[in-house]
Amino acid sequence: QVQLVQSGGGLVQAGGSLRLSCAASGRAFSSSAVGWFRQAPGKERSFLAVISGSTGSTYNSDSVKGRFTISRDNAKNTWYLQINSLKPEETADYYCAADSSGKTTNRRSAYDYWGQGTQVTVSS
Repeated sequence: QVQLVQSGGGLVQAGGSLRLSCAASGRAFSSSAVGWFRQAPGKERSFLAVISGSTGSTYNSDSVKGRFTISRDNAKNTWYLQINSLKPEETADYYCAADSSGKTTNRRSAYDYWGQGTQVTVSS
């Protein structure tokens, strides 16, 4: 069974940091692009960042540039999202997703595997 299992969410004060993890099992995702999204209550799921499986190149949404960093550990089949300088309005469920075609994209529909989500709550 193919799974993306997330961990690392929680409660943090404004200005704080968290590192989210996304571990893959059931198949190798080394050639897949892996992205991160978030969904706040009552809002659509929005793109944050993506990392290419083939080149390791990364692309961030303008809203998180300079504060969020996506990375990977191929040996562990795990991807990470380091999130810094968090703001209360960034309270949301955060999701990782894999695009097995390997294309780096911000389109939700392109991703065919999704993690279960992890909640991040930022207090003011």
